[in-house]
Amino acid sequence: MDRENQPTETTQPSYVVPPVDVFEDASGITLLADLPGVSRERLDLRVDNEALVIEAAAASAFPEGMELVYGEAQVAAYRRRFTLSRELDTSRIDAQLKDGVLKLHIPKAEEAKPRRIAVSAG
Repeated sequence: MDRENQPTETTQPSYVVPPVDVFEDASGITLLADLPGVSRERLDLRVDNEALVIEAAAASAFPEGMELVYGEAQVAAYRRRFTLSRELDTSRIDAQLKDGVLKLHIPKAEEAKPRRIAVSAG
């Protein structure tokens, strides 16, 4: 079998940029990222300074008792980075992973939320 084109252990992983939808309302933003095949254990979420970083790897499923000797389908390694507004409270991020979809809710800081101002007559 020709192994000349097989990746070596020194090959840098190439990342797939996962598709993401971002929604905003008065309470904050909600981010939905498609990460098919990713388990919670293989997901790395972090806030680094003013950036949200998503890194993940899809689990590879090999038939039990078999060893891969040649493969062209690669396991996806995902990576995405977002610059976050200072209006967001990154200490209260809520993250959920279900059926390959990561859902993050990042609330706005209290001082950044819209508020009504009472006006007195007189």
